[in-house]
Amino acid sequence: MKARLVMFIGAALLLMVAPLILAGLLVWSDLPPEGREALAAIVEPRLGLVFFVLMVAGFVVAALARQLWQSYPGEALKLSEKVRVLVGPNPAYRPSVDGVAELRGLAEAICNLADQRDAARRDVEAQIRQSRASLEVERNRLAALVADLPLPVVVCNLDGRILLYNNRARLQVRALVPDAGAPGAIIGLGRSIHGVFDRSLISHALETLQHRLETEGSQPLAHFITTTRAGQLIRVQMAPVIAAAEDEENESRRSIGGYVLVLENITKTLESGAQCDRTVQLLADETRSALAGIRGSLHSLRAASDASQVQAIADAIQDEVQILTVRLNQSAQTYARTLVSRWPLEEMLGADLVNAVSRRIESRLGITAKIDEVAQDLWVKVDSYSLTQAFTFLSAQLRESFSIRLVRLRLTRAGHMVHLDLRWSGTAVSTEILLGWQLEPMTVAGEDTPLTLRDVTDRHGGKLSCGRESAIQQSLFRIEIPVAVAQEAEGPGLVHVESRPEFYDFDLFHRAGEDHARDDTPLADLIYTVFDTETTGLEPSAGDEIIQFGAVRIVNGRLLRHENIDQIVDPQRPLRPEGIPIHGITEEMVRGQPTIATVLPQFHAFCEGTVLVAHNAAFDMRFLQLKEEKLDIRFTHPVLDTLLLSAVIHPNQESHKLEAIAERLGITIIGRHTALGDAIVTAEVFLRMLPLLAEMGIRTLGEARAAAEKTYYARIKY
Repeated sequence: MKARLVMFIGAALLLMVAPLILAGLLVWSDLPPEGREALAAIVEPRLGLVFFVLMVAGFVVAALARQLWQSYPGEALKLSEKVRVLVGPNPAYRPSVDGVAELRGLAEAICNLADQRDAARRDVEAQIRQSRASLEVERNRLAALVADLPLPVVVCNLDGRILLYNNRARLQVRALVPDAGAPGAIIGLGRSIHGVFDRSLISHALETLQHRLETEGSQPLAHFITTTRAGQLIRVQMAPVIAAAEDEENESRRSIGGYVLVLENITKTLESGAQCDRTVQLLADETRSALAGIRGSLHSLRAASDASQVQAIADAIQDEVQILTVRLNQSAQTYARTLVSRWPLEEMLGADLVNAVSRRIESRLGITAKIDEVAQDLWVKVDSYSLTQAFTFLSAQLRESFSIRLVRLRLTRAGHMVHLDLRWSGTAVSTEILLGWQLEPMTVAGEDTPLTLRDVTDRHGGKLSCGRESAIQQSLFRIEIPVAVAQEAEGPGLVHVESRPEFYDFDLFHRAGEDHARDDTPLADLIYTVFDTETTGLEPSAGDEIIQFGAVRIVNGRLLRHENIDQIVDPQRPLRPEGIPIHGITEEMVRGQPTIATVLPQFHAFCEGTVLVAHNAAFDMRFLQLKEEKLDIRFTHPVLDTLLLSAVIHPNQESHKLEAIAERLGITIIGRHTALGDAIVTAEVFLRMLPLLAEMGIRTLGEARAAAEKTYYARIKY
């Protein structure tokens, strides 16, 4: 635009001066010699005045030309950039210009056309929504099915890239892989499953699946068991995702387009099974030894000649029987403990648990069980069968020992605990009697189990007590267990302030060892890590440090908000008081947090194989660069900067601050100034920029980097 303005002013000056020079030359050529001498005598003393007049006229013409340019071509260029926003990322945007009436009329006509387009688009979208309703229902059913499955599920393509996973898979991997609990978790959309399982195992299982698909009558499933880096044993079941046929001729030939992995951690199951096997084997060996001793004693008994020998042999047999009884009791207790460790605990509504207990007591014992009080919307994590069995056992003991025919049930909450009460009118049970009941195996209505009341309460992390409520003259048993509470993440408050200034104090485009292998990859096909930092100040080379990291991922054009890093960092130096109102982070918040030596390697793992995106990226990259040598890591990732890309897309706009760009593109800013909030806003801005870059013919990573490098901001050095 500036080059065109200079050319326009030069043309205007040429149009002014050229006629004067041409007229002077014509007059000079038409004069006789004496006339030329007379004209020269008149003009020569006044040449300074002539040049002064010409300079003043030139300045006037240049000013008029500049004003004319700004009123017409300049405003027209701005209008064209605003129209591209309207037809691209922000359809609700309406352009306006400050130029002449003609351009204002054009802008008004464009706005009217945009209103008509929006009305037509709304009609089309209504029809699309109606046609997609059934498809959306099916998608929601699939998502709910996968999310609620009790087993971890991961869906991958043939390259091992994760396309879908449920929350149980994410939690399972955190337990299986030692470093998966860090922000750079290895389960995420677009990441490789080979970070969890060896590539050769997956390849072998895929070969097995393909063979079974081609074999008539075989079930297309594959299984394998492997050991993870944390030493856990995991059983994996793999099922194929059948690829769609490219044409009708190949429709009968099935091929694999991906696979579904169902994971099951069998470490504890195998340990429990092994413990059971050892218990049975030990019991068999010891029983065999005891029986051999008894058999020998019986053989000696036949040869006994007097009463003293018979008595001695009888005592020996009694000792062997006593030893065998002790061993059987110990084996039963060991088995019960093993069984306890294998119990699954599931979340259920407290009211449902109480109803189940009431029905079981009445159906099995024939006594009345009334429900007095149940806390609403209270969830518990229990093994409902064992708890129901425990209350039935207690009710049976009350019926047999005290002839109780009516019991009452109550479920209340007391802080972080849940009280399940079994009450009755009559004699209270002593602590000594309850202790005896707690240690004996529960037998109810002909159902035997090696489990005891203590096993049940220990498994649930609770306790059993007895007592009496004097106010209502009722005795009670109380089982106390923890509440099942979903934890909520808390974050720092949101602070709305202006962006930090633009800093380019190192060369963003020519870093040693930078990865250029993906320069020819289309921007839409890349995976991005969008990040931002909050720092103690604006001078990384003078000792300022990072105090917060925020990052999110973009995969297949989707912003994955749940795959993020939101980490406060201990800078190990005092915070600047003037910076606290900006980022909202205090000394108390950073105290005890991980240092940059811990967080930066985690971020490096999080962004592995992706393109880094930031606003004013050189500022953030400078902080990373200064830590590379000390931490022995290198950020060779390609980098894109939304500040520079904004200057590419809208070179005629005055501001390229994040707030201004977001406003132009119709993005609501939430969470300024937090690192994660800024990263999310930057990611949304970047996604809206991609179609605008494509309209300009910038479609690959290399083209975007080359265009950004040519902008004015990229040449500024601080």
